[in-house]
Amino acid sequence: MTTTPDFADWRTANRANWDERVPVHVAGSFYDLPSFVAGKDTLRDFELTEVGDVSGKSLLHLQCHIGLDTLSWSRRGATVTGLDFSAPAVDAAGGLATQIGATTARFVTADVYDAFDALDEQTFDIVYTGFGALCWLPDLARWAQTVASLIAPGGFLYLAEYHPFADVLDEDGRTVEGDYFRRDPIVVDAPGTYADPTAQTAATLTVEWQHGIGEVVSALTAAGLRLEFLHEHDHGHFRLPAGLRVPLVYSLRASKAE
Repeated sequence: MTTTPDFADWRTANRANWDERVPVHVAGSFYDLPSFVAGKDTLRDFELTEVGDVSGKSLLHLQCHIGLDTLSWSRRGATVTGLDFSAPAVDAAGGLATQIGATTARFVTADVYDAFDALDEQTFDIVYTGFGALCWLPDLARWAQTVASLIAPGGFLYLAEYHPFADVLDEDGRTVEGDYFRRDPIVVDAPGTYADPTAQTAATLTVEWQHGIGEVVSALTAAGLRLEFLHEHDHGHFRLPAGLRVPLVYSLRASKAE
């Protein structure tokens, strides 16, 4: 792993990496597409409870990858739009939508920062962002402003994300090995993907950023959204011994005034 204070071409590197991940993720067991097509839901119980009934609602999923969470919301009655900067991912998501008969789902290729223009200034009842999304964005203030512009009056953002404290833990889930307050780009050169570390890939360079919870909440409130709740959850990647719990996942809901 190497670091640099400035990596101007981060978007090109990350897109190439994610483009190459798509066939690995579509074919592999991690996402298990046959089970999804057969009806498996990819949403967590707490997400369903905290978002509530989506029947008849318009829902935008930012950074949707191959669209499993997007289409899970569709199956629950939402009219969904998924947006991702990887054209192969969007193609895969559209194919899945056709395969499961999700006629009210659409997928759009665009960078998240360009979403408002790419979606023709449409607004949505719900803007949803799922796990492992924010680490790919260098500018949270711009992200929050984009999100706010996409929410219809009276609508809300729902974010479910890996807890930044979990990101500084070692693989044992107990040892702190990273700096929670690190904000410089994290440049990694490694083959494979989280879904298949053994996969042979050529676009191995990625650039990520670490964002604290305070940074996320402050960006959203500065963009004019009202925080309804911030919940921390102790389930995620690690299984700690009984009595030793740390926050591994967090979720929040932030609304836009009517």
